[in-house]
Amino acid sequence: MKLLKKQISAKDGAGFVSLLPDTPEDLWHTYNLLQKGDRVRCTTLRKVSKESSTGSITSSKMRMNLTIEVTKVEFFKDSLEVRISGPNSAESVHVRMGAFHTLTLELDRQFSIEKDCWDQIYLDRIDEACNPEKGAEIACVVMSGGLAHVCLVTGSVTVTKARIDMNIPKKRTGSSSHAKAITKFYDAVYRAILTHVPFDKIKCVLLGSPGFQKDDFFKYLLAESVRREDRPLIEHKGKFVLCHSSSGHKHAIEELFSDPGVMSRVTETKLSKEIDVLNK
Repeated sequence: MKLLKKQISAKDGAGFVSLLPDTPEDLWHTYNLLQKGDRVRCTTLRKVSKESSTGSITSSKMRMNLTIEVTKVEFFKDSLEVRISGPNSAESVHVRMGAFHTLTLELDRQFSIEKDCWDQIYLDRIDEACNPEKGAEIACVVMSGGLAHVCLVTGSVTVTKARIDMNIPKKRTGSSSHAKAITKFYDAVYRAILTHVPFDKIKCVLLGSPGFQKDDFFKYLLAESVRREDRPLIEHKGKFVLCHSSSGHKHAIEELFSDPGVMSRVTETKLSKEIDVLNK
C-alpha cells in the first residue's frame, strides 16, 4: 500500500488519507479500514442522461470523481474488489446530492477515505499496510532442489525477501558438479537468510523442504556460521524450526502452519492468534 497523502487534525482526529493499493492484502486492509459514515472518494463510471433541445434523451457512461457516505462495505476475494455503497455526499455536475451509488476499489486505483475521527487502530493498520515487514515475527524458508524462498510473515501478509533458483545437475559417478551446485545453492540461501532475516525481532525461523534437504542445509548453516563467525546465526540458531513442506514454492509456506508441532513454537506470535481465530 502506498500512502499518497495524509491530512489529519491533531486536535480532534478528523481528516483524510489518500491511498493506492498495490497488493491483494492491501484491499483486505482497505475493507477493515472502512465503517459506516466514512466518506470515500475515487473515480467511477456513472450512467448520465442528457436531454437535447428537441426533447430526446440520450444516456451514456461517464468517468467521474464521486464522494459517497458509506452505508455498506463488501469484500470480494475472487475478483479482488472492495465495493462501497451509499449516497453521494459532495456536489457534482452530473449526480445529485443523496443519489445512491456503488464505488469499486481495486488494485492500482487511488482513493481517499475521510473520517470524523481517525482512531489509532485505523492509523496502525495503515502503517502496517504501508510497511508490511514492520510487524513480522516469523521468517519462513522453503526449499526443494535448487529452488528456495526466504519470506517474512505477518498476521496478514507474506513478504518475499529473496527467491533463489539454480539448476542442480543430477549425481553422476566420478563427477563433482552436483555437490558443487548444492554448495553454491546453500551458500546463496545462507546469505539471503543472513541479509533479510531480522533476528532481533523474529521469534522463529521455519525451515521446510521435502525429504532431508532441510536437515542437510541446517547442518551446513551451523557449520558455516561458526567458520565465518556470523554472530546473528550463531546466537539465534535455537530459533530455527525444521518442518516438512512439499516444495520450495512460496505457497508451500501455508503447509508449515498446519503442523501442530510448528504451531506450538509460534504460540506467542500475532500470527498464531489470527490462525486460532480463523480455526474457531
